[in-house]
Amino acid sequence: MHPISSGLGRTLAGAALTLLAGLAPAQTASPWQTIVNPPAVVGADGQRHSATCSGYPGTDATYRFWVRPGDPRKLAVVFDGGGACWDNLTCSKPFGGGGLLTFYSPDVPVGSDPSGYGGMLDFANPANPVGDWTVVAIPYCTGDVHLGSADRSYRMVGNRNLPRNFTIHHRGYDNFMVVLDWITKNVPQAGVSDLLVTGASAGGYGAAGLFPWLAQAYPQARLSVLADASQGVTTAEFDAATPGRGAWNPQLAPWAFGSDALSVRSYELVQRGAQAYPNGRFAQYTTTGDGVQISFYGVMRLRYGPSDDLACRNLNKDWNRQMLAHLANDAAALPNFRSYVAPGSSHTIIASDEFYAPMGAQPSVAAWMSGMLDASGGGTWDAVACPDCLLPPTCR
Repeated sequence: MHPISSGLGRTLAGAALTLLAGLAPAQTASPWQTIVNPPAVVGADGQRHSATCSGYPGTDATYRFWVRPGDPRKLAVVFDGGGACWDNLTCSKPFGGGGLLTFYSPDVPVGSDPSGYGGMLDFANPANPVGDWTVVAIPYCTGDVHLGSADRSYRMVGNRNLPRNFTIHHRGYDNFMVVLDWITKNVPQAGVSDLLVTGASAGGYGAAGLFPWLAQAYPQARLSVLADASQGVTTAEFDAATPGRGAWNPQLAPWAFGSDALSVRSYELVQRGAQAYPNGRFAQYTTTGDGVQISFYGVMRLRYGPSDDLACRNLNKDWNRQMLAHLANDAAALPNFRSYVAPGSSHTIIASDEFYAPMGAQPSVAAWMSGMLDASGGGTWDAVACPDCLLPPTCR
């Protein structure tokens, strides 16, 4: 157990509760349809794909996803969050596995659906910008931020009651291909006029990395992409290494990101996507001191360092400075990009009741998203930040 494990464990365990709290047992009157154990498909990439969860010892590998029927002309695809794992330590410590140090969601609980979530998944709120849309919710149980297509063997750390060696199915990309096949067969392609692809935490990377496949399936639709609490502040070694991000064998659409997925830094996903789709609208939401993002970055910096900012040894300041620099660079280079920066250390907004709360004199995230989705072009969609939130801290 390395020296920051106690604080990190409390933070990541808290994140697990936050991200999974909405997965309450489905009620009889739930508007969500559950698709359980969908069949294998030949995906949009021409390859064969099967859906599965991680297969961590003692968990259920059955995959399921959810659909809420609505206006067939408006399609929202939402990627769920739930941590990540990439080496012996992190993959040995799933949510619910006991102990303070936990990193990822290994399965999709039986009998669950998104009906317990708030935010944009609260369809009773009249301010919901997607209240009448058809919504597909893609759960997450593979430890690979939805981008992986690999089975990896790991050695168990810290649990003598489980097998010494085990395999994790990093198959988030395969799961997406199966869901995409269902979407294109059940949501008429010619009729879709508006397409929103979004996700929170790990789901934000899924949204940013996988949206091109949806845009290709619905080329006539107005495209919007929102990555929530997924700023991509990592280290160069983590992004390129195995163990590290390479353990997932990440898959990115080559026409948008190039042929070498590992050469694309995590923070570049939204930028590259916005460049490839200049008629789409792209956005990121974050708080200035997101505790979960900082904690994961701390593990990466400790085990897969050094930082991109060698002048800043303070972890929180280092993360904040890089996050702000990336946002500033993207805002300067991309006319179709906006960001929303809020104060504090909370993690994710789109499935939280805070989604509807104004930030002082600034609009709520719900109102900001409404401007992003406004097909008339008359809605306000500007970059939003709390006072002084764009000032990088000084590192000494």
